Amino acid sequence: MQKFILTVGPSLGGRVPINDIHQSNFIYRINGAHGSVQDIEETIVSLKKQNQNIEILIDLPGNKIRTSNLANPISLKKGKDFVLKSDQFNYGNFISLVKPGMEVYANDSCFLFVVKEVRDNEIVFTSNSEGLLLNNKGMHIRNLHKDIPFLFEKDFALIKLCNQFNIPYIGASFVRKRDDICILKEKVGYDTQVIAKIETLEAVNNLNDILEVVNFILIDRGDLSTEIGIEKIPRYQQHIIEKAHHKGVKVFLATQILKNMEKNPLPTIAEIDDLYTISKKGIYGVQLSEEIAIGEYVKQCIDVLLMMQNEIASEEILLK
Repeated sequence: MQKFILTVGPSLGGRVPINDIHQSNFIYRINGAHGSVQDIEETIVSLKKQNQNIEILIDLPGNKIRTSNLANPISLKKGKDFVLKSDQFNYGNFISLVKPGMEVYANDSCFLFVVKEVRDNEIVFTSNSEGLLLNNKGMHIRNLHKDIPFLFEKDFALIKLCNQFNIPYIGASFVRKRDDICILKEKVGYDTQVIAKIETLEAVNNLNDILEVVNFILIDRGDLSTEIGIEKIPRYQQHIIEKAHHKGVKVFLATQILKNMEKNPLPTIAEIDDLYTISKKGIYGVQLSEEIAIGEYVKQCIDVLLMMQNEIASEEILLK
């Protein structure tokens, strides 16, 4: 039976109580990138009050550069400039690493910016996209992270929470090498399983070494696409799955599994086909994110996952 990682938020765990949808193969994910450490502790307490026996995953935000302290969303216009100050990023030294001409893939590659100018305490960007840039959105520049520490201050605070509440899973974001996992394992309890998130090109290049020290990986197709290009995701995804299976490591898959259902009651045919295909490849589980954390159709999303699980199980029985 597949595992399903379900991201909690205003919808799941809030408007829709855990016990309204709970099954034994569900893992409840708290995205450490959203909310303060105190907010996340309160979420843990709330979830455990709803159901003491659930499995929880704390997903560390890791060293992903994000927008911060924006009083209001920034309106983006194609070809127009906008400015972000050094204190409007979650990593204060980010500005020292940026140079004119660099391309920035923001909000899981929904937006593309070019660095126009770097001043003492601010960066001028030219937007190649239109929309609203919100707080806590990723600002990714390829090949920049070698100069950024693996864990930020918030990660250390969340690791303490993980140990305090005996959380069974912790997500290691933006892993790049085996040593990153070893550093994290030294800080978490013996009973906490580390899920190494494969979302950087460096992690793919060091995959054999990473697979030696974990039992689980999660392929984050959103962040990985910002590094390698969205057109390469199917090929890289297959490569990672095959490597993991060869090493006996279980694979979770994330990003846009049922994206259409964030605002619509039904999935697209392409999403159903993707669920079927990845299940037939021996994926251990899938993760739903915005679809159920902030989406309007939580129960319908769960129904789709279970429907497809039953369909595949029935097919396997028929083929025996």
